[in-house]
Amino acid sequence: MASLAAASTSAVPPESTQQAIGYPSLFLLVLVGALVPVVPTGALVSSAAVVAFHQTAPFSPALVFVTASLAAFLGDAALYWLGLRGMRSRNGSRWLEAIRARAPDARLASAREKLAEHGVAVLVLSRLVPAGRIPVMLACLMADWPLRRFVRGNLPACLAWAVTYQVIGILGGSLFKEPWEGVVVAVGLTVVISAVPNVVRRVR
Repeated sequence: MASLAAASTSAVPPESTQQAIGYPSLFLLVLVGALVPVVPTGALVSSAAVVAFHQTAPFSPALVFVTASLAAFLGDAALYWLGLRGMRSRNGSRWLEAIRARAPDARLASAREKLAEHGVAVLVLSRLVPAGRIPVMLACLMADWPLRRFVRGNLPACLAWAVTYQVIGILGGSLFKEPWEGVVVAVGLTVVISAVPNVVRRVR
């Protein structure tokens, strides 16, 4: 029994190894998810927050926050820059077409109206609303916002987004002793939160 316990313990990577692999992986996945909005970045951040919550290193949650918010910020800035290039090009671009394809006419019209009324506040809230980021980003492009203005508004948006999904993960992780149980709960919560707007729209 002792040898079996020792073998199972040695099979779990130490925290230093988990961190060396986990933070770069989280950064790359969130960055890709910002550029290609099919990766569930919110679930990734919540899952990473659960793992960090169960680690002994005191700064693990802070590192998850910095990694996730920085990756989201850089990904959004890169996607907006690519969208600007498409708007200024006569033939457009595949990135601009990808943004337009994910912004239905009704949601784009609503985003443009709210952006005209409330400005940067709408950009901040758009990252907290499931599937709200792309329509508002396209509305900013159509309103001819320069990259500098978009970046200034998007910084607090990414910070608020990282905090929100990290809190979801920590709440889920605090309920269970095993990290994997908290990860399952955190992913489930993010899926439910993402599905609620679609359900509400269909009911309406």
